[in-house]
Amino acid sequence: MGRKLRLERAALRERISKEGAQPLRKAIASLKSVMKAMQSARRTGKRTGFNQTVEVHMNLGIDTTQADQMIRGSVGLPHGVGKSVRVLVFCQGENMVSAKKAGADFTGAEDLIKKIQDEGFTDFDVALATQDMMAKVIRLGKILGPRGLMPTPKAGTVIPTGSDVGSAVKEFKAGKVEYRADKGGNVHAGVGKMDFDDEKLADNITTFVEQIRGAKPTGVKGNYIQSITLAGTMTPGITVSM
Repeated sequence: MGRKLRLERAALRERISKEGAQPLRKAIASLKSVMKAMQSARRTGKRTGFNQTVEVHMNLGIDTTQADQMIRGSVGLPHGVGKSVRVLVFCQGENMVSAKKAGADFTGAEDLIKKIQDEGFTDFDVALATQDMMAKVIRLGKILGPRGLMPTPKAGTVIPTGSDVGSAVKEFKAGKVEYRADKGGNVHAGVGKMDFDDEKLADNITTFVEQIRGAKPTGVKGNYIQSITLAGTMTPGITVSM
């Protein structure tokens, strides 16, 4: 990175810092403005010219050493996430037929488990499993767990017996996102693309934030949501007040 580019990016970060927390729609406009400024600063556009993902980062006042304060789940975003989501489903029989019809990218039972165990196959974004498959899928915990791909009831990725497998697949293909707090109490998710119009981004962001707000553990004392930040894949973060 050239000296001029470093100085221009430093100036952008300083400007953002001085502006402080912004209302949601102003923050969205600021984020897009920052992205355009970064593209202009690097004339080739090789690194910032692609359609960046808009991410929401939230820091929560939770004690992650307490099991009842762990935040994990999934939420459907009204306007999707702007990308193709690769869905894998551990299932068998009629459930496999339903999953394929709904657009699942990978389906299977023991064969799929073996592929992951033997080949380390993880070329997918979401893994779902029917309830009857979980006794076998649990063997994949050490492979899928660290990657955030292990199906769990709390995340909504284990499909209860009798539920519609096809509907579950369609929800995730359409933009249902998973979230999970890390050890520092941070939760984040991609909520759309930079080319989304501002209202669609605002809808998606509000839906995600309200989902996290509603998941506040009863044992949390004090300020639950410490901060909310918007960022692009390669932009500085902008603090949001909402």
